[in-house]
Amino acid sequence: MATNRLTPKSRNLAHVLLGASILVGAGTLAAPAALAEAPGQSPLSAPPAEVVKTVKSPLELQAERLPKVTAAKVLDIAASQIGVSENAQGGGTKFQSWYVSSPRAQETVARDGGNPQAYANASWCAMFVSWVGDQAGIRPTVGWDAYTVTYAQWFKNNGHWGTVAKPGAVVFYDWQGGKSIDGIDHVGFVKKDNGDGTISTIEGNTGNGKVEARVRPTSQVVGYGYPVYSG
Repeated sequence: MATNRLTPKSRNLAHVLLGASILVGAGTLAAPAALAEAPGQSPLSAPPAEVVKTVKSPLELQAERLPKVTAAKVLDIAASQIGVSENAQGGGTKFQSWYVSSPRAQETVARDGGNPQAYANASWCAMFVSWVGDQAGIRPTVGWDAYTVTYAQWFKNNGHWGTVAKPGAVVFYDWQGGKSIDGIDHVGFVKKDNGDGTISTIEGNTGNGKVEARVRPTSQVVGYGYPVYSG
C-alpha cells in the first residue's frame, strides 16, 4: 500500500530541489547562494526583482538633440531684455518682428485666422517667452505661440504641466483667479518661489508695455509649463 511518507533518500532529494546543502557520500553539495532559503521564505516563491523602466516624454526626447541649457541661462536671457518697450501702437518690439517672420506665424494664422502681419501689433507676452526659448537654442522644449491658451495646452498635451513654481518654468495667469486653461490672460517666466504666496517673475508685455521683473500672487496662477533644462 502506497504512502506519502518520505524516505531518507527522498527527503535528501527534496532538500536539493529547494537549494539546501546536503551530504553526498563523503562530500558536500552546496546550493547556489541565490537559491538558499531565508527564514520564513522559500526561494521558489520569492518575487522576481522589479524592473524599472523610464519612459521619456516627447519633450525629453527632443531635448536629447538640443544644446544643454540650464534654467539660469534662460532667465539670464529673459532678464537681459528688461526695459524693452512697445511703441504707441502696442508693437515695434523685436519679439513681435521675430514671430511675424517665423514659420510659426503661418501655422497659428492657419489655426486662428487673420494674417501674420497682425502679430506685429498684437499682445506679445507669449511671443516674448517664445523668443527667449529660441535665443537659448531650446525652442522645441520651450514651445512657441502667440496665444496664451493654446501655449498652455501645448505644455499639458506634452505632459509638462503642473502646479509647482520652479525657476525657469513658464507661468500662466488668469487675472480673475480661475484655474481653467481657457481663462488664461498672461504668461511669463518664474524666477523663484518666494515662499509667501508670491512668485518673482520676468514677463513681457506687462501693464506698462515693457519687459519687467514682477512679483505676482500665486492665487492668479493657473499653472506652470516645464521646459526641459540641463541641471
